[in-house]
Amino acid sequence: MEREKRNPVSERLRDFAKDQRSLSTCAEALFWSQLRAGRLSGHKFKRQVPITPYIVDFLCPSARLIVELDGEPHETAEGRKRDAARDAWLRSQSFEIMRLTNEAFLGNPQLALDAVLAAIERRTISPQPTTDRIA
Repeated sequence: MEREKRNPVSERLRDFAKDQRSLSTCAEALFWSQLRAGRLSGHKFKRQVPITPYIVDFLCPSARLIVELDGEPHETAEGRKRDAARDAWLRSQSFEIMRLTNEAFLGNPQLALDAVLAAIERRTISPQPTTDRIA
């Protein structure tokens, strides 16, 4: 019996995501260089990941955290409206979305990386069991 995929992705969307990896902005390329191969405290990231019907910039699967680096197209009223609908759908799938502008990331990369790491830790640290005992 074949297992049903959690996120079935069309070949067309998968190919488009693959093409997007070679078209990174300067900010995306620098961000990826700081994340790839577990460079952010050992956390695994993927880039240009298809999550039907969208492609997200960066995904930390263990935390279900999506990081989007936004440029000018996202600053228009139409871009903000599109992003809001997209984010709402992704949140309904239990993802957290963190949006950073390219300028904010390039202006202070370490601050952005620290914020990403804090978001990962918030989403992956399980609550400690209580030590209350009944005597």
